[in-house]
Amino acid sequence: MKSNVIQDEITAEISKIFDYKFDGTTEFVPPSIGMIDKETTLKDFNIGLIVGPSGSGKSTMLKDFGVEVDPQWDPDLCVASHFENVKQAQERLGAVGFNSIPSWLRPYHVLSNGEQFRARLARQLDNNVVVDEFTSVIDRDVAKSCSNAIHRYIHANGLKNIVFSSCHYDIIEWLRPDWVFDTQTGKLTTRRFERPAIVLEILPCSTKAWSLFSDHHYLDGDINKSSRSWIVTWNNRPVGFLSSLAMPSGSLKNAWRGHRTVVLPEFQGLGIGARMTEALGEMHLREGKRFFTKTAHPRLGEYRNASDLWRSTSKNGILRNDYKHISTDGLPNPRGAGYSRKFTKEYLAKHADRVCYSHEYIGNTTDRGLDGKAAVC
Repeated sequence: MKSNVIQDEITAEISKIFDYKFDGTTEFVPPSIGMIDKETTLKDFNIGLIVGPSGSGKSTMLKDFGVEVDPQWDPDLCVASHFENVKQAQERLGAVGFNSIPSWLRPYHVLSNGEQFRARLARQLDNNVVVDEFTSVIDRDVAKSCSNAIHRYIHANGLKNIVFSSCHYDIIEWLRPDWVFDTQTGKLTTRRFERPAIVLEILPCSTKAWSLFSDHHYLDGDINKSSRSWIVTWNNRPVGFLSSLAMPSGSLKNAWRGHRTVVLPEFQGLGIGARMTEALGEMHLREGKRFFTKTAHPRLGEYRNASDLWRSTSKNGILRNDYKHISTDGLPNPRGAGYSRKFTKEYLAKHADRVCYSHEYIGNTTDRGLDGKAAVC
């Protein structure tokens, strides 16, 4: 690819200063698909990645694999309404680590850059697609979590021949592509990549810390001030929040339940939510307490259904029609002392038609590396 420019005083002066011979002609030979062995690499792969600095020919090379399709967004519809049905919305948005229910119900144009990137990608994912400038406009932690979630979804659904291009090398171990072509070196890599471990710190905190996370919870933003609370950090950066409440009961002794669990949107897709609730369950077990959870989130609920660390309760996955008829006389308020019996009745009625996942954390006998203050995922 050749191009010519008019030589003037500026080009002459620059050539003189840097002792660079310049005749007004430049030439750039972009990399091409022919530089990759089609028979061994381009046959039956899941994920390919073209990586290199800006101006090295990534976008040009990507065109050999296809043309990127940029989805259109109706400003009057929420993000979730752009999918065929609720199931597809849940699967696709979860696939890119976009698990913030409040953000699902917002229009595309009001989302943050990171959320817009994930939403757009959720609609693009399919066989034989290409994605240019992958993770270029988002925070690097967002890039890692999104890459990890995408790898999981593509392999779980058997999608084929998806090629990304990016100027960032830090996503390689999180995306774990089948092949990587570096446009700067012209080198092709096909080795197996391993995702780095994520070490979380779980630190006790005041319920006041909830204000940093409340907008991202799929239920209301209130918190019981009598709950025990923890803030979760990764590399000294807040990523999540946990709280639990005692369960007053005549049949259960020393029982506690999860109250609020939130992972900030930019860190979703890494499995942090599941691991930090298991760490909390482990802490309660070591204190001689039982720990129960209830969630309406399908990804988290199905994860617990399949895990040996959790045991389903008798109410797991069952419609609570009994909530419509139960008497609230003498019933402990779900938010604790200080709330009216009227609220208790409204709370039960609201949850009567919601199918939730209910589990008890039972842990296991092996050392999972949890010391009450840290979790690894």
